[in-house]
Amino acid sequence: MPAPDDTLADALRERIILGEFAPGTRLSEASLADRLGVSRNTLREAFRVLAEQGLIEHVPHRGVSVASPAVADVIDIYRARRLIEPAALAAGSPLHPAVADMSSALERGEAALAARDWRALGTANMAFHSAIVALADSPRLGRLFRDIAAELRLAFLEIDSPEALHAPFVARNRALLEAFLAHGGEVAARQLHDYLVHSEQTVLGAFTRQRRA
Repeated sequence: MPAPDDTLADALRERIILGEFAPGTRLSEASLADRLGVSRNTLREAFRVLAEQGLIEHVPHRGVSVASPAVADVIDIYRARRLIEPAALAAGSPLHPAVADMSSALERGEAALAARDWRALGTANMAFHSAIVALADSPRLGRLFRDIAAELRLAFLEIDSPEALHAPFVARNRALLEAFLAHGGEVAARQLHDYLVHSEQTVLGAFTRQRRA
């Protein structure tokens, strides 16, 4: 059974992935502990775990804040994604149960696009890529990707043009899933590698423009 602080860290990480905490948001220890119904000691330990994962930072004389990723962080996130995701897809089977999760996440993304709900679209996109990693049947890779996804979501939240950021990747996700089902993992993995290169360029371009503005 996980320790309470591990469970709390997981819950807070999930909130970051869902976009509930914007980068730079100050996390009041007292109010957050009260809202979550946990002790401040338990919350401090969860903060320690999240700080090790690069999701929060302790600012001297200001307390704890949600991290704001730098350009170097974005580059490293995509470096890790290109090592993990195409390999999982290449080795995966179209009959794997995670394929149903990929399809479900894609449908949620398409519905969010139609509704112009960019936060829901970002969440659906993260779920789609988490399902790709689940093809590897590796709980350790799954945990690693959850940390990466949370950091990536913080980078996404730094960008003021969520439509331009998220909308094009719905069609790419559809094409990727169809390629995987029709041609298998090796073909789809090459497509995914190119997809991630393009995604990195898109995010970095928007990210740097935002920082210069």
